[in-house]
Amino acid sequence: MNTRNFIQLVFSCALISLWASAPVLAEDKLPDYPKVAVETNIGNFTIELFAKRTPKTARNFVNYVESGYYDGVIFHRVIAGFMVQAGGYDLNYKKKESQATIANESGNGLSNRRGFIAMARTTDPHSANSQFYINLGDNLALDPSLTRWGYTVFGRVIEGMDVVDQIGYVATGPGPIPELSKDVPIEPVVITHMAMINPDSGTEINQSETAP
Repeated sequence: MNTRNFIQLVFSCALISLWASAPVLAEDKLPDYPKVAVETNIGNFTIELFAKRTPKTARNFVNYVESGYYDGVIFHRVIAGFMVQAGGYDLNYKKKESQATIANESGNGLSNRRGFIAMARTTDPHSANSQFYINLGDNLALDPSLTRWGYTVFGRVIEGMDVVDQIGYVATGPGPIPELSKDVPIEPVVITHMAMINPDSGTEINQSETAP
């Protein structure tokens, strides 16, 4: 066995071990391409989820949507040209209580390209819960590699990317709490409502079809 094959074997065994110890979300299967309407105080956009490739992540996100969890949360981290992040704090900058963490599904063939939505997490690869981000550019450094877990991409913006770009251009500064020390919109950008729409339609993802 050559060195490359040996490294791949060791990495595969490590992944199997990590998956065995990762949190598991047992829920009913979703349609392959559920859609989510996102309303904000500066405009609306629509997300299509890839439930077939990311069943745990998509189900987790849908659970939050259907419970109303995201209604009233802010985009608390905005970095122009990089990404916009939401799903953790309310309008008073109070961190919301989240559900259990979910298993990392970053090895799904999807990439952190412009317009694609992914789960935020800590350095623990299986620590994602409610927070998500939308890529404003192609951020391939966030994808998995042979030696590390990536950030799970589980959907893409299919309408209203101009609104997401607008969020990405807002002025930012330090937040009012220690854990939000920078990159916080000075004027709050609020998700006023999320709702499931037309969940049974959709087409197989073509990674070259990135958001405009």
